[in-house]
Amino acid sequence: MNRPLTAVRPDLLHPDEVARLGGIEVLTDGIVEGFLAGLHRSPRRGFSVEFAEHRQYQSGDEPRYVDWKLLGRTDRLYVKQFEEETNLRAMLVVDASASMAWSGAPDRITKLEYATRLAAALSLVLLRQRDAAGLITFDDTVRSITPARARSGHWNTIARTLASTTAGAGTAAEPALRQVVSALRSRGMVIFISDLLLDRALVLKALRFLRHRGHQVLVLHIADPAELELTRGDETRFRDPETQQVVTLAPSEWSAAYRETVQGVVRAWGEASRAAGIRYSLISTEMPFGTALGQALGR
Repeated sequence: MNRPLTAVRPDLLHPDEVARLGGIEVLTDGIVEGFLAGLHRSPRRGFSVEFAEHRQYQSGDEPRYVDWKLLGRTDRLYVKQFEEETNLRAMLVVDASASMAWSGAPDRITKLEYATRLAAALSLVLLRQRDAAGLITFDDTVRSITPARARSGHWNTIARTLASTTAGAGTAAEPALRQVVSALRSRGMVIFISDLLLDRALVLKALRFLRHRGHQVLVLHIADPAELELTRGDETRFRDPETQQVVTLAPSEWSAAYRETVQGVVRAWGEASRAAGIRYSLISTEMPFGTALGQALGR
């Protein structure tokens, strides 16, 4: 059963974890569109931050932007243009399907609990640097949509939604990702947080479409350590939380084959993501949030 996220703190994060986020920034590799002065290159030309090019003086241009040195050399009036710095609009898409409610050990939080805390940490980082953060949660349907905002207090809205998110039924990642298209009308970042126990071809098709629309896409693959490595032991019954299918096997006999299969799946996600220009990161639920974010957002 999902433990309530508000049991310790209503803001989802322990103070130590919040403190570790101070040195982390979310930067995009491409050009995004925004409405505040932030950290990201804009497709629009303005008069701020970084020189871009010259253009001929036009009536109404402010004299302070005239390149007087160039006037002296060419006897022609040019003004300096600069690239605007703009804020990022980011949408976090969190998988809340039944498989996310699983944990491989009693003393370890579930994948969903980890994913919601990670999403809270990411949204906090974004909002601290004056970027806009939004949230979509889904299971076999879209559960909630929180529009991307950069205003003060918006993190509390996201935190409350995450705190009330419980595991649902099956997985409908493709419809959820389609919702991002209407939720992010301008180019921004999509952060997809899931255990990826879903139809890889359909999800990658949706993620590639987002890339085609100009969004930066980051996939955070959440996995319990017990999923990555089959522990040795006696004959054990394994049950799929979504299909309820049951299989009985001896881990000691199947551990090598299991490891090879899991590594193949992880490798396939990574290779397909990189080929589509999508950033991919495998994150274990034993990994501290600061470490996870540093790994995911590192250049």
